Amino acid sequence: MTLHALDDQHLDHDLATIRIKNLRLRTFIGIKEEEINNRQDVVINAVIRYRADRAVAFNLIEQALNYRTISKQVIELVEEGRFLLLERMTREVLDLIMSHEQVLTAQVEIDKPHALRFADSVSITLSASRDPRRSR
Repeated sequence: MTLHALDDQHLDHDLATIRIKNLRLRTFIGIKEEEINNRQDVVINAVIRYRADRAVAFNLIEQALNYRTISKQVIELVEEGRFLLLERMTREVLDLIMSHEQVLTAQVEIDKPHALRFADSVSITLSASRDPRRSR
């Protein structure tokens, strides 16, 4: 298990971190004719933080941020979409996650495997946050 150094944001014990790891999907991504006509693999990783005090206190799914719902929405968006740029796909996934009012911060990284010769993948990472005082 990897240990991470704690910083000031970890001192708020009501904040939960959800990590969606290596969500493997296929979509149309790219600008070359071959990319426009054929689905390619992408790998999505997301880190989502939300205030979980009510979920912890009441142990009810209605009080938690439902990561299954979010992942289903991401799957639908990516698999049904067509994207020229990895940056655009990453922004759309991030915006979808941030559309859930409970989300305080999110970071999305999307890898396009084999996009470069001699490299495992190329990835783009984008982040967003909202004022945590408005989410209480």
